[in-house]
Amino acid sequence: MGTLQKAIDLVTKATEEDKNKNYDEALRLYEHGVEYFLHAIKYEAHSDKAKESIRTKCVQYLDRAEKLKEYIHGKQNKKKQIKDTGNSDPKDNDSDSDGDNPEKKKMQSRLSDAIVIETPDIKWDDVAGLEGAKEALKEAVILPIKFPHLFTGKRKPWRGILLFGPPGTGKSYLAKAVATEANNSTFFSVSSSDLVSKWLGESEKLVRNLFELAREKRPSIIFIDEVDSLCSSRSENESESARRIKTEFLVQMQGVGNNNDGVLVLAATNIPWVLDAAIRRRFEKRIYIPLPDTPARQEIFKLHLGNIPSELVDTDYKELAKKTEGFSGADIGVIVRDALMQPVRKVQSATHFMKVRGPCPKNKDLIVDDLWTPCSPGAPGAIEMGWTEIPGDKLFEPIVTMSDMLVSLASCKPTVNESDLNKLRSFADDFGQDG
Repeated sequence: MGTLQKAIDLVTKATEEDKNKNYDEALRLYEHGVEYFLHAIKYEAHSDKAKESIRTKCVQYLDRAEKLKEYIHGKQNKKKQIKDTGNSDPKDNDSDSDGDNPEKKKMQSRLSDAIVIETPDIKWDDVAGLEGAKEALKEAVILPIKFPHLFTGKRKPWRGILLFGPPGTGKSYLAKAVATEANNSTFFSVSSSDLVSKWLGESEKLVRNLFELAREKRPSIIFIDEVDSLCSSRSENESESARRIKTEFLVQMQGVGNNNDGVLVLAATNIPWVLDAAIRRRFEKRIYIPLPDTPARQEIFKLHLGNIPSELVDTDYKELAKKTEGFSGADIGVIVRDALMQPVRKVQSATHFMKVRGPCPKNKDLIVDDLWTPCSPGAPGAIEMGWTEIPGDKLFEPIVTMSDMLVSLASCKPTVNESDLNKLRSFADDFGQDG
């Protein structure tokens, strides 16, 4: 069953319980249903119109849940007043004090639903360059798991690592490589939407329960992408709820009474200078992930092209790397994706095709003679025809050429500006180390 269908089923049951005046159960189902709706928007492919419709429904369900919550709390307060004025049994008070346990289970259940516990298939070799960052992450994650006897006494692994740098340089990609390589660890991938709640006091509880869940499942890694959205500098103008979330983060990362052995907090940000100073101190290693240098850009072109048939040789990759000074890894990915579409465009715009010998599209091990490929009108054997006249299993895939790459490069621009780079370099000089 898909996430969206599960959300629909939950809110349908919630509506039924609401009509039957089972308000506690209705509230639980409404909240659970909204969580699944939000998960569907975040991690599944839906049109913008569908997402907007889901968001509108979520607002309606949350409004109803809030009314139910107020009603339920009102009834509980009345019962408490009656109990306080009567001769209540001390056992009743004990049962009230234990009420946190069901709430804790509910919070951890919500986190388990919202947090993606993933094991992506990305190895260290899939990350071009960034050797310093890789070594720091191996030192913090892989070595303590494989050789725990090395990290005893005063020699302790790093508890917090901050990856900062321009957008598209591979910070999240590095985190995915960590998740793959540290296969004995539980990997929590968290965003601000997973930890921010509209209910008063609930965001701090979610943060606290996240760390408790990580301690229970240690060794574990908590990856927080765009950490600046949660932990920016404290100011007089910020809301009380934002201040409480930051305080809870500080307490959980390095607070009295918290044993975080076996728990690594790995965070990424494009704007590290907005982080609160106390949060910044909790990240003992602050690693600058810069724009890729020329050899790294050359390797990124190769990684993105993969096993797609092409005419490119090493000298071509070197030339492309030189021409993409100032481009991020993500920018290069866009160039390659656009270049991979050039053969498709050739097929669409071609007016003439010719027969060639090559691997069968359905079975690459089988070589056949009756394949068609686009060509110029003056080419030997050219026949005037459109791509619609060619059977689906008879089209020979045009090979990606250097000219395809150069055409795509001419239409793509870097996304990182010099002013942001200067700020990042300044932060790295003051607080970080080069990755």
